[in-house]
Amino acid sequence: MASSGMIATVLKKRGKQLQTEWLKDLSAAATAPDRGRLGTDELEQQCAHFLQLLAASTEGMRAHDLTIAQAKPLREFLEHLSRSRAQQGYSSAETATFIFSFKRPLFHALRVEAGSNAEGLADEIWAATELLDSLGLHTVATFQRAREELINRQQEEMLELSTPVVKLWDGILALPMIGTLDSARTQVVMESLLQKIVDTGSEMAIIDITGVPTVDTLVAQHLLKTVTALRLMGAECIISGIRPQIAQTIVHLGVDLQGVTTKANLADALALALKRSGHTISR
Repeated sequence: MASSGMIATVLKKRGKQLQTEWLKDLSAAATAPDRGRLGTDELEQQCAHFLQLLAASTEGMRAHDLTIAQAKPLREFLEHLSRSRAQQGYSSAETATFIFSFKRPLFHALRVEAGSNAEGLADEIWAATELLDSLGLHTVATFQRAREELINRQQEEMLELSTPVVKLWDGILALPMIGTLDSARTQVVMESLLQKIVDTGSEMAIIDITGVPTVDTLVAQHLLKTVTALRLMGAECIISGIRPQIAQTIVHLGVDLQGVTTKANLADALALALKRSGHTISR
């Protein structure tokens, strides 16, 4: 493996010059939205901190080895930078540019330092390439994990927002369903509805599936599980929004909904719930 001695020397001797040239390259590579998301002062601080940590990490060690304890502060800095940029809406390419744009200034400084030592320069260029490639890959990998975590969190929040439990009347709750009903969403529906039953002490719940585009065997099973869970909590459940097409599909699939109260629309379900709860509707 190539030595990193000259790299550490260059970082110490020419740190300010490297930072100035690097900032110029970063500014030239930045897109218009990129310039608006990160201030010049903040970027300058990040570059200075990176160079400081890089110099400490490469001192007397193999340039490409990020697993050593000496490189831990550098790894943590890049992980924090990647996560923050993922949250700010940067792309993986924009994030990786922070590392890869440092190649030109570093290679130029190595050429100046090596002078006429062509063989030594070749070794140091190779060591620098390994170093920056490893740092770039580590940065992108952390960025991708951060993006996946962010997307998963947003999906969970959207699931919660897409399953609002509405109080229609004292003791009567409604859950309007819109979109496809899968296992993950069913779990959110069940938890939200059961918690609301406990919080409000309601005894009637209406699940309206008018906005559910299709009902297959799996969707029907999910609905039955939710109804069963509600019954175990001592609440009665009515499923509304059974359109003619959905009714035909359920019959064709042979799904057994015996014992489950169903209505064609939410208005009919509410009228039935009011009646069963002892309320009288009159004009």
